[in-house]
Amino acid sequence: MKPTDNFQDIIEREKGLNRSLTTRQLTMIAIGGAIGTGLFLGSGLAIGLAGPSVIVSYAVGAVIALLLMGCLAEMTVAHPVTGSFGAYAERYINPWAGFAVRYSYWFSLVCAIGTEVTAVAVYMKYWFPTVPAIVWIVLFAAILIYVNATTVKMFGFVEYWFSLIKVIAITGFIILAVFVIVGSNDGSVGIQNYTVSGGFFPNGLWGMWIAIFISLFSYLSIEMIAVSAGEAENPEKAVPIALKSAVIRLVLFYLLTLSLMLMIVPWNAAGIDKSPFVKVMEMLNIPGAASIMNFVVLIAALSAMNSQLYISTRMMFSLSRGGFAPKVFGKLNKKSVPTMALYVSIIGIFIATIFTVVKPDTAFATMISLSSFGAMFAWFMIFVTHLFFRKKWNESNGHKLPVRMIGYPYLTIFGALLLATVVLSTWFSPDFRATLTLGFPWLIFITICYFLWKKANGKKIVSDKEQ
Repeated sequence: MKPTDNFQDIIEREKGLNRSLTTRQLTMIAIGGAIGTGLFLGSGLAIGLAGPSVIVSYAVGAVIALLLMGCLAEMTVAHPVTGSFGAYAERYINPWAGFAVRYSYWFSLVCAIGTEVTAVAVYMKYWFPTVPAIVWIVLFAAILIYVNATTVKMFGFVEYWFSLIKVIAITGFIILAVFVIVGSNDGSVGIQNYTVSGGFFPNGLWGMWIAIFISLFSYLSIEMIAVSAGEAENPEKAVPIALKSAVIRLVLFYLLTLSLMLMIVPWNAAGIDKSPFVKVMEMLNIPGAASIMNFVVLIAALSAMNSQLYISTRMMFSLSRGGFAPKVFGKLNKKSVPTMALYVSIIGIFIATIFTVVKPDTAFATMISLSSFGAMFAWFMIFVTHLFFRKKWNESNGHKLPVRMIGYPYLTIFGALLLATVVLSTWFSPDFRATLTLGFPWLIFITICYFLWKKANGKKIVSDKEQ
């Protein structure tokens, strides 16, 4: 039996979604999801930890992201389904893996949605300081829920333009930064800023290493292409093109932007009193620089929330169709949208709102930590699943894969080990330790849930070996 035949039941059970996302939209979905607060706001934190060596940090993060995309592209082209890496883990490893990956990833997105909508309220307060935050939370949540509840074509259209605004903003920043560097006549701007104030590694190798963790946050969401492949017009052609284009652009944007930024703004001044992006604009005496950046960051948050709503909905849909969640979440409306899965995925908005009111000082950090672990766990399991996938594909004499991960199995193993080492390193960092202290209990909890589910539905489980 070929792997494609073995996977046919998952393809059948996840049927019904419209395939209307274009290659251009897929590319923008991935770019839009990954170009967000991680670059516009998180870059200042990363620079503060690593100094100029943050360039190395983001380069290492890019290597992990590139290896991940290689593994994911190979599996996605072979099986373009909505359950994506969760469905692959279920079939090629075991049902527990599929259960844990999808629920962990879904929960991470639910938490992320809550943090993004809360951030949107903060950004709007810049222009409307007297309007209560709850007004903006309800307003923007309602708009994006409507967008996601109509058609996937509407989602693709809105996300494309959200992402395009961010890409234009970053491109404009790069052009302005080059203008500042080339036109500067004093010694405060230029490559010499890489070595002043403590040198290239002002906080040592540890500062550079821990900043890799922040870089991974910035690259998160590029995996969204794989999930959206289930609704792509021509996934066999669209997915490889979109993945390659998205990764190249992301690496170029992040590394080039940070490299230019550090030539203009000394690392120990970036991200302390204001955004380094705003500082570059101020050097050009651009009127309303803060308002421009506030608008861009607002769009970044809305774009991220829009993508996260879409992906979390599809993950819950996949869980339901796989029998891991109530059947009602697998139902489609007249426009082929799993609206009930959408409604349960907005729970993060309510949780974030409650936390913001009850514990405003710790709510954001707590939800980010929970969100981060789920996403990192999903990334790690993509590498592990790829090892199982290729082994079983080769053993079953499946047809030649249209897209192949180079350097298998060595680069797959290297990517998994590098990612695991970076994440485990957070245990020794007080700022990020919560990722593991909250993450490991979550894995124990989700495993207990799986075995309870298995006990209640044991007769319905058919493992890969039994098929």
